[in-house]
Amino acid sequence: MDVQGRELSETVWTRMDRKAGAVVELTIRQLRHKISTWVVLSLGTVLMIMLLAFYVDAVREGFEPVDNDGDSVDADRDGYPLGQERKYGTSDWDGEQFPGSGTYIYEGEIDWNDQNRKISGNKTWEGMSFLDPTWIDFDYKGGQWDYIIDWDDVTDCQDTRGEVFVDWIPDYSTACQLENGTYATNGKFTADGNLTVPIDYFLSWGYITGIFDVPKDPKEMYIDEDDIDWDGSGGTQGFDDDGDCLRIDWYTQVDGNGDMMWWQEPHNPDSNRNGIPCDVVWVIDPETGEVISINADSSVDEDPVDENYVGEAGHRTFVIATGKIAFVLLLGLFLPLFLSLGLVRDETERGTLHYLLSKPIHRGEFILYRVMGYLAVVSVFVLILSLVMALITAVIGPGDSFVRLGDFPVWLGIAFTTILVLAAYGSLFNTIGLLLPKYGVYLCIIIGVWEFAMGFTTLISPSSSVASLSVSHWGLQLIDSVVLASWPDTIQFSQMSYAFGLETGLEWIWSPPVHTLDTNNPYLGIITSTIVLIGTSAAMIGIGSAVFSKREIM
Repeated sequence: MDVQGRELSETVWTRMDRKAGAVVELTIRQLRHKISTWVVLSLGTVLMIMLLAFYVDAVREGFEPVDNDGDSVDADRDGYPLGQERKYGTSDWDGEQFPGSGTYIYEGEIDWNDQNRKISGNKTWEGMSFLDPTWIDFDYKGGQWDYIIDWDDVTDCQDTRGEVFVDWIPDYSTACQLENGTYATNGKFTADGNLTVPIDYFLSWGYITGIFDVPKDPKEMYIDEDDIDWDGSGGTQGFDDDGDCLRIDWYTQVDGNGDMMWWQEPHNPDSNRNGIPCDVVWVIDPETGEVISINADSSVDEDPVDENYVGEAGHRTFVIATGKIAFVLLLGLFLPLFLSLGLVRDETERGTLHYLLSKPIHRGEFILYRVMGYLAVVSVFVLILSLVMALITAVIGPGDSFVRLGDFPVWLGIAFTTILVLAAYGSLFNTIGLLLPKYGVYLCIIIGVWEFAMGFTTLISPSSSVASLSVSHWGLQLIDSVVLASWPDTIQFSQMSYAFGLETGLEWIWSPPVHTLDTNNPYLGIITSTIVLIGTSAAMIGIGSAVFSKREIM
């Protein structure tokens, strides 16, 4: 029995009667005829179309292999990629050092003030000279900083500035040819012939010993060369397929702070410190069987096949980012800001509230049913939008199957989360409209800015205690839980990003849910976040009902 002596089954709070249907239907009809409703819904639709256009364009371009660890780069332009130079212990900053390049042995020089300025022989020369060659090693080429003359670029010495080495000198690492067939050189080269050093200039010579032929590896060999050697179990895994980790007598080059400075650090083949060089430690949760962490030694299994890994991780990043930012933060805030703020306030301003409340309906019921009508409109819109997004991305997303059925639970979870967020914000903004009929919109905007800021704070620091005071935090946490429940290996994909230096955005947009009662169980995270969001909506409706029930209707 209630306080009025009615059976509990007869009260308006325990069943949806004709009054509820009438108010909900009236609310839907009013929202349907408001221009602002269609404007906001249209903007939301346009936003999703734009996001889909970007996604389709990215999928159409495909996923080209990416050198995630940079060992295919040939910084010194000597034709040998960094990975091959590492294996032979040569520098990728010195073009004269490369696999099989040998060692330069200095022999002598002609200084600027020496009397004898002529010399002959088959040497490696460096400096300025007039060269009358019998043979030139056109294959002797170094890198971009080694000042070795490129004989393919030799020009004539004709110059309006006057006589060479008197009025002007060739640029360093270049040569030019005089009319008599000799060359004016300025740089490094290997040749056999007669050389004359101009007065006041310098020339040194020597020879290179220990040369042996090493074929140049194609740079493609160091892109996606390893893949991920993992058998699904925990412990030490992996193998250094390309050999750039097993080499122990080379140094790791480290760039400076953007100022062309660099230094060398000893290579550490056991950077994960498990006593085994060049391996990867996979830590598996014994209860769930999921990957907890991946700790790889430097240069081991660093390049998984990008078409597979980046394709899948990029797809998940798009879905999660769309759910969090587009659905929860944008639609979740703007739809209630325009549609729920005036659910009761507008009736007061139009003078229709007297008529509506003259019916046998409790004021608390009226607020509840108005919010339900608003939720009916936005819920249908969000559900349709999420299903369309799910269908398109599931068809064109990566994978061997025609349709990615595993995507649908995530999109339905995004729709469910967005509806709960819309209910919380709608109840909050409606209550503010009751409390502050004239200036409530300004407070709602301030709250919107706060919620948006707390949403991005949650993305950066999911465990932030300040962010937990916002609705957006719990909405984003709910999506994280839904993703983990639907795609349990998302933790593995995220850990691979950190372990192997891969950048897909997944590690930024998603993190394991924190509100799981210390169990790491995503279903507990779903329950916890859902209770908080529903509790927020109920509390706001209760406050609005309490305020409205005591207000005199003018």
